[in-house]
Amino acid sequence: MGTDSDKKKLFIGGEWKDGNDHYNLLSPYSGKVIAQVPLAEKDAVLTAIDCAERGAKEMRKLTALERSTILERAAALFQERLEECAFILTQENAKPLKAARGEILRTIETYKFAAEEAKRIHGETIPMDAAKNGKGRFAYTKREPLGVIAAITPFNFPFNLAAHKLGPAFAAGNAVILKPASQTPLSAIMAAEIFEEAGLPKGALNVVTGKGSVIGDVLVTDPRIKMVTFTGSVEVGLGLKEKAGLKKVTLELGSNSAVIIDSVDDLDAVAARCVEGSFAYSGQVCISIQRIYVQEDLHEAFLQKFAEKAKELTFGNPESEDTDLSALIHINEAKRVEGWIEAARAAGTEIVLGGTRTGAVLHPTIIKNAKPAEALSCQEAFAPIVSVNAYKTWDDAIDLVNDSLYGLQAGVYTTSMPKAFDAVDRLEVGGVIVNDIPSFRVDQMPYGGVKNSGTGREGVKYSVEEMTELKLAVFTL
Repeated sequence: MGTDSDKKKLFIGGEWKDGNDHYNLLSPYSGKVIAQVPLAEKDAVLTAIDCAERGAKEMRKLTALERSTILERAAALFQERLEECAFILTQENAKPLKAARGEILRTIETYKFAAEEAKRIHGETIPMDAAKNGKGRFAYTKREPLGVIAAITPFNFPFNLAAHKLGPAFAAGNAVILKPASQTPLSAIMAAEIFEEAGLPKGALNVVTGKGSVIGDVLVTDPRIKMVTFTGSVEVGLGLKEKAGLKKVTLELGSNSAVIIDSVDDLDAVAARCVEGSFAYSGQVCISIQRIYVQEDLHEAFLQKFAEKAKELTFGNPESEDTDLSALIHINEAKRVEGWIEAARAAGTEIVLGGTRTGAVLHPTIIKNAKPAEALSCQEAFAPIVSVNAYKTWDDAIDLVNDSLYGLQAGVYTTSMPKAFDAVDRLEVGGVIVNDIPSFRVDQMPYGGVKNSGTGREGVKYSVEEMTELKLAVFTL
């Protein structure tokens, strides 16, 4: 059991409140109790919505400069507490320390983008006299905050994906109720501490931890919530969308991202980059490479270089400076993908590297020419496993990438400019990354997918658009 000093609190209406019941938060790597986290009940969630309504009114009163200043202060505080925040990640989601620091740096950058975007929210004038009946009228648009937004975040990037919801929401003058993943509440609690210190109005941020089945249902069905922004699984996202009614909904869901390797100048560099894209944070990244399609003349050479570079990865304790991969978020996830590997092996598919598990650590795994019907080809692994398949023609490669229920991002390596533009036109994804891996993301770019990968776009400017309502004003002169 955790000690009283490990007992966390809910953050509601600018106050830290005890929960009636708690659950033990376990380290995915060691299995040890690292904190006791409150299980918010329905009444606590309803109180959070009440407080958020008041907080939204206060946020609406702030000037663009005042909102920007709060976000700048938050970014500075994250910078001051970078190591502390990174250590939280090594504890609650077993993110290796190197990667954890990288996430906090991106979080800081995301809040800085939000601070800048707070000053850029504006409308436009409308040329009313372009219409016959518009003569003698003047019109303009403005963007107004929605009010209260429910943000439901996943375990894999708990600081930065929360920043992609909190930053734009505050920039636009909204209040937020944040429900973090059950495995990663400590990052959300830290974010609340930082925004409290940064001077965010009381009630503008509320953090409720506990069961999604309890908290999520209340948030999604309450009419005072004007928008739900969710990152997570397809199944949960579909359920939320069905219950949300006329609320705005942004969903960033699953993927099994692919990369085409058509022609390259430096195959070694591409192989090294693909190792990074396939195995960073044990593949628990929405845009992690899961499928690699290599032109048949390059296939064997690439596969050899790819496997050699993957063998250099170090796995172990996430708190170690040397660790590249650590435990998956739960041992059941490692066992699930282990079952996929056994099924592939039984079907005669060649396992080039890995395919073994040590507790919750799944060793980096490379499969050669996985069949289209195998789980690895058509489902989301969210684990350090990738298939490397040969293709004959360019059209084959495009068709193979598109043969998926998902469409978040895809990568294309080619020295042919016509093929690069053709890929942009024909690949059924939200983003095409040319001459790089699909795992590339910077935090100001639009980010989101098609098909089962979701609806709407994140990226601070684009989230601000989703989190505001367009109002028209027309004057008769």
